[in-house]
Amino acid sequence: MEIRQAVILGLIQGLTEFLPVSSSGHIALFQGLFHINDDDIALFFSIILHLGTLVAVCAVFWRDILELFKKPFKTLLLLILATIPAGVVGILYEIFDLDLIFRGQYMGIFLAVFFLITAGVLFTTEMVAKRRVSPELPLCIKTTMPMGAAQALAVLPGISRSGSTICAGTLAGCKSEDVAKFSFIMSIPVILGSFAVELFKGLKSGELQASFEAGGATLGWSVALGFIISALAGLFAIKVMLKVIKKANYKWFSLYLVLLAIACFVLHFTYFNV
Repeated sequence: MEIRQAVILGLIQGLTEFLPVSSSGHIALFQGLFHINDDDIALFFSIILHLGTLVAVCAVFWRDILELFKKPFKTLLLLILATIPAGVVGILYEIFDLDLIFRGQYMGIFLAVFFLITAGVLFTTEMVAKRRVSPELPLCIKTTMPMGAAQALAVLPGISRSGSTICAGTLAGCKSEDVAKFSFIMSIPVILGSFAVELFKGLKSGELQASFEAGGATLGWSVALGFIISALAGLFAIKVMLKVIKKANYKWFSLYLVLLAIACFVLHFTYFNV
């Protein structure tokens, strides 16, 4: 991996993790465009970029994170329950090695379909949110469990984690401010869990060490720069998304994803498999 590629991927990850356009889909797309074929490094680098965005979440919501550990621990309990679906799906994803399918020969088609699904959900949510007249609900099982289920589906590249959880919470009738904070904080256990699993697997097999030995200082600098840029871009994206959620203005993201899906279809037949 070249340093130039790491900088671009770090910027993309930081911006798209919190904007409702799927960071995993964008990273998969650009790794395909850059012909990054080392699966172990590609996956580990993706996790490192997610750790960068985790820093951004902690920097913005550190007070809310500390509040999780104060009695009566209601929000912490809701967070644990909402994280379980993603954990279960993540385990199944690993067992059946679905990453080989979704990032394989038909990656362009899968990305296009999943981008279109995200676009449709965002557009529908905006229509519902702007027509709602009933009072909004606080964080509770009724509003957070749909967010947990949505986060589980977001393991698929092209399904936005932030977009799907925010839409699920909004459609469930939760307050926009609560949805935003909870959605971002929900990313913490998922990112930490993914990092721990991939780091353990890579070290146990020895493939991670071998990749770094082959990549040398260039790979080390790539990982470091990707992490830093992802964190900085993530800070910017969180600020933008907090304003977007208040207005429930998602249609431009929907349009962008539709155009991106068309591009993925075209790339599938003209670039990825040529």
